[in-house]
Amino acid sequence: MKNAAVMTGSDRTLKKSVSFGQAFANSMTMAYRGILKIRHTPEQLFDVTLQPIIFTLMFTYIFGGAISGDVQHYLPVIIPGILVQTVISTSVVTGVQLREDMDKGVFDRFKSLPIARIAPLAGALLADSIRYTIATVLTFTMGYILGYRPEGGLLSVAIAALLVIVCSWAVSWIFAFFGVIARTASSVQGISMIVLFPLTFVSNAFVPVDTMPGWLQWFVNVNPISHLVNAVRELANTGVIGGELAISLFGAAVIVAIFAPLTVRAYMRKA
Repeated sequence: MKNAAVMTGSDRTLKKSVSFGQAFANSMTMAYRGILKIRHTPEQLFDVTLQPIIFTLMFTYIFGGAISGDVQHYLPVIIPGILVQTVISTSVVTGVQLREDMDKGVFDRFKSLPIARIAPLAGALLADSIRYTIATVLTFTMGYILGYRPEGGLLSVAIAALLVIVCSWAVSWIFAFFGVIARTASSVQGISMIVLFPLTFVSNAFVPVDTMPGWLQWFVNVNPISHLVNAVRELANTGVIGGELAISLFGAAVIVAIFAPLTVRAYMRKA
């Protein structure tokens, strides 16, 4: 028993004294673990594979004629909106899976390993970037199949895709925080939907702002989702890198600056 206690103390010391390089390597290993989980349980990708397809088809053919007169004129409006809505919603999974791992005792087993304490959290956040990338590619692909031809060019489309992935990664810190402090995975999902539902649907993602009541337009115009949608539309449809992109990146930086320390602090208390 004494030797076991000594080894435990040594492990804790090692975990606290790892270098940045070791912490990065440990985090990448944990990210690879997350990718392996997706490989062994591919149904985890249903939300990022089926949702872009279903939402793109549904919104395009339901609202296209009513809003823009026909589907082709609606595609430059709806594809960026669907992209932002789908990928941002996917970030909820980060918090849900984090809570599930903690409930199953997976993180308790990580405590006994001589790795950086932050590695499981950082690895989970990195692995979920794969999900955002898949959702982004599928949304643009569905748009192309339906006839969407971004006039901004391939480079601008790539920048727009990268912008959405970066902003979604930033938002995932919010849900990671909920995942650490919440009691159950279902509560994380419930809280996340309360936050995301009004932000994504009460925005300019699906319909023009000027069709809404005046009091609602104010909220839509200050909604960060609206700024992100505008940035993606400017990039994909016209190739313009403007103020909306700067606002979106600034908002992402603010979210990370606030929630990354909160999440790490709450996580470290339990790790």
